[in-house]
Amino acid sequence: MTATHEKTPVPSATVTLVRDARHGLEVLMMERNLQSVFVPGSYVYPGGALDAQDAAPEANELCAGLDDARASALLGIASGGLAYWVAAIRETFEEAGLLLAYDAGGSIVELIRDDVVERFSVHRRAVDEGSRTLAAIVREEGLRIAADRLVYFSHWITPAGAPRRYDTRFFIAEAPPAQAPLHDNRETISHVWIPPGVALDRHRAGSFKMRTPTVRTMEWFAAYDSAGSLIKAMRSQKSVPLIQPRISRDGRRLLPGEAGYEEAAGMGGQGKWQ
Repeated sequence: MTATHEKTPVPSATVTLVRDARHGLEVLMMERNLQSVFVPGSYVYPGGALDAQDAAPEANELCAGLDDARASALLGIASGGLAYWVAAIRETFEEAGLLLAYDAGGSIVELIRDDVVERFSVHRRAVDEGSRTLAAIVREEGLRIAADRLVYFSHWITPAGAPRRYDTRFFIAEAPPAQAPLHDNRETISHVWIPPGVALDRHRAGSFKMRTPTVRTMEWFAAYDSAGSLIKAMRSQKSVPLIQPRISRDGRRLLPGEAGYEEAAGMGGQGKWQ
């Protein structure tokens, strides 16, 4: 008899940042470090696991337009939901250098002047290293965490049997207009703004590596021609279903509704999910 020891999925959050360009909708993609243990070389959205700081009372108090009760209801959990919004914004700051926060006038903070860019670069390193919290920096700068700018639109859990498992909530937001992304040269080694259709074409050609949830998200996004129409559609969803891929005995990734999905249950997750 074989004993099965499934890993518990790690709560995490990710953000798809979008913008309007001359040729239409673009999405910000970060290339993972080629030496990374998890999905090396893949193009991903900024994101990562929740930290204890994300659920701290100070962080909750600094969130604009959303409280924990409402956030938890949107996620379908009893409490602690706002931590996912905070984590998404923190990870975006750490990995992409973009900060979704309101200034004293209620506008998304501008990171344009050299002195401001340098100051927030120091803040970013401190948050990334864990020496300071995002909440402490936001409070010091007189800002508010722009939680209400994030729209929750998708929920994925890594297949059973995978070496690393994540319970990931996907959010979408319009990119801050007066900020420029900058990969951290640690977890991510490059970044690109790319139309969803182009990303899919390159992925099929083998030159743009993406994981299953990323591919499916790009397929959804490809139907829209502007950031506004896409975000409006995601916001209008009446519910967000859980999507949990399964891995067949021959290593294929199967999604709910696909042939063989039911039969793949309990097979131990053979293969590696990308």
